[in-house]
Amino acid sequence: MITAYGDSMSGNCYKLQLVLNMLDVDHLWQEMSITNGETQTPEFLAKNPQGKIPLIELDDGRVLSESNAIMGYLAEGSELIPTDTFSKAKMYQWMFF
Repeated sequence: MITAYGDSMSGNCYKLQLVLNMLDVDHLWQEMSITNGETQTPEFLAKNPQGKIPLIELDDGRVLSESNAIMGYLAEGSELIPTDTFSKAKMYQWMFF
């Protein structure tokens, strides 16, 4: 099961929550507060030395950060990523807006 670390008040974390739910990905959401310093603990910094969320941790211990990279990883092969080159470019346009 994927563990997703994020703050529900963050737009980038919300985008990740949307993709996780749209794709019905089995996951555990770990709510974290940036303002309370929860992303700066030694335990979290061991996962992501940048101390940023969102972050996902896969079953095998690999981690991936940055909302757009995470969404691209999760959505690969799904209906959320178009196969038409122009449509895919429009998808990236939205993601990086």
